[in-house]
Amino acid sequence: MAEQTSIPTTERAAPPPSAPPAAPVPPATSDAAVIRDALGVGVAVGLSGFAFGVTSAGVGLSLLQTCALSLLVFTGASQFALVGALAAGGNPLTAAAGAFFLGVRNAFYGLRLSAVLGYRATVKPFAAHWVIDETSAVALAQRDRRTARLGFTVTGLTLYALWNLTTLVGALGAAALGDTEAWGLDAAGPAVFLALLAPMLKETEERVAAGLAVVLVMVTLPLLPTGVPVLVSALAAPAVLAVQGRRGRAAEAGTVPEQAAVPEGAAGPPALPDGTPGRRTATEEDRA
Repeated sequence: MAEQTSIPTTERAAPPPSAPPAAPVPPATSDAAVIRDALGVGVAVGLSGFAFGVTSAGVGLSLLQTCALSLLVFTGASQFALVGALAAGGNPLTAAAGAFFLGVRNAFYGLRLSAVLGYRATVKPFAAHWVIDETSAVALAQRDRRTARLGFTVTGLTLYALWNLTTLVGALGAAALGDTEAWGLDAAGPAVFLALLAPMLKETEERVAAGLAVVLVMVTLPLLPTGVPVLVSALAAPAVLAVQGRRGRAAEAGTVPEQAAVPEGAAGPPALPDGTPGRRTATEEDRA
């Protein structure tokens, strides 16, 4: 009987699993691009200071008072809210309260920018004066701390210098323009604020809150004193958040836990006489 010879087979080692391709890293933003964007925002918004200077002088504020608002307050929406309320004959305290609550949002910007910029404690009080919508938007759009500081500084410096310069020019030229209401410059402030706010409304909840705020202002405007409708509109955000939270809790309460899958080959629960599956009682093996 012939002896069978075995032919040795060469085992090939399985190739090592290839690593997944790394995600492409976006190129770092150059300093020139950051400066260009910062200058664009600073110049575009800084020119609106002219409209504020004209409007402020038109409601009876002196040149010193108008320039002091831009130098010390330096938040366009709050400044326009103040002079707008005064122009409508509102109480100065109510007008100041409305401007204050509009400026509170900058405090929340500061909480976020404090971690992003990482300034020393001695620098933070000076940087806080430039924490506004535009500087926050430019700084938070950067990828690292160095470019964030660069964008924040260039935007703040450009906007602060140009805003105060155009405020002075507008206040000096208010007398030459005559009736400021005929030029429609009182609408410049809300228009600029709306242009800055609209791109931020990306989520449905944010759009609903903004729409509800507009409705509250329109409804309460003929009923309440000047400046108060702005304060009432602030109730839109907590109202939307309350409704959203209630829906979330209702969705969690309405979820039904899925039944545990029965392993293959295991006997399922016995069926009831009407054909519906019954509940399987625990056996000694289950208890073990």
